[in-house]
Amino acid sequence: MERHHHIFSGIIALAQKHKPVSLAVVFPLSEVALLGACEAAAHGLAEPILIGPAGDIARLAVDIGADISGLTVLDATDEEQAAEAGVALCRSGKAEALMKGSLHTDRFMHAVMKDQTGLRTQRRVSHVFILDVPAYPRMLLISDAAVNIYPGLEDKMDIVQNAIDLAVVLGIEKPKVAILSAVETVTPKIASTIDAAALCKMADRGQITGGILDGPLAFDNAVNLKAAKIKHLHSPVVGKADILVVPDLESGNMLAKQLEYLADSEAAGIVLGARVPIVLTSRADSAKSRLASCAVGTLLAHARRKAGNPMAAPGAVRHD
Repeated sequence: MERHHHIFSGIIALAQKHKPVSLAVVFPLSEVALLGACEAAAHGLAEPILIGPAGDIARLAVDIGADISGLTVLDATDEEQAAEAGVALCRSGKAEALMKGSLHTDRFMHAVMKDQTGLRTQRRVSHVFILDVPAYPRMLLISDAAVNIYPGLEDKMDIVQNAIDLAVVLGIEKPKVAILSAVETVTPKIASTIDAAALCKMADRGQITGGILDGPLAFDNAVNLKAAKIKHLHSPVVGKADILVVPDLESGNMLAKQLEYLADSEAAGIVLGARVPIVLTSRADSAKSRLASCAVGTLLAHARRKAGNPMAAPGAVRHD
């Protein structure tokens, strides 16, 4: 049954039940970046700390009509200094989440990933798209479509666990995880089918917890029960997947953007596996998508605070 967008409204409303978290916003020198921070503050999701050239931030706020009078501004001369300052705030506990502004993602993530001064944990860092697809009757998560280019099996183990942990925070008690490939059978010539089978066995052995895994599955069998029945596939996951784990960044990025631009989906995104949730916004994001991304970061920060160890990813697996 087709429905209209409502998932992001639910996520935002859920996050608004909590106190706003301190959010380090790195180099918000574009309209989208600065408005994203201001919107998060106005909706009670975050208390932004704007990091960048203070004069430039003030002038941009005037130009776009953004009120930053109630926000903290931390002066930093350039992108590198701003990124390092944002990471330092998170390491010290003065910020509970990190948000990318107008600087390039590679430069931003370079500061995050530094061994001695960054935000790495034993868990592999990965990105998750949260999608509201009008033709699909549930929230849909896709990972990894933005950070890990060609992940190996150990990387995928962390990618799956990160996505499961996020789904639980978002209210999915036992997420159904489809490990995608081009076919539904284990085929030695297609490496992603081997990885899928191994990941499912890892879940059977308790190396991946909290979700129900099945794979390899083709996309249609993961999201359409009729297609799965035609192939005589039977599992709790087929046709009802909450999480789609893609073989690599290329396939995941294309899938997420196809759903967004051809299926009228709304997409938010978050980076997991670091000491704090990391919000990545795009120039093409709608205001609602930006808010939803901030709301997800707020919910994750509160979940970590509730767990009593807000500065480390739960269930850390390894450091690489």
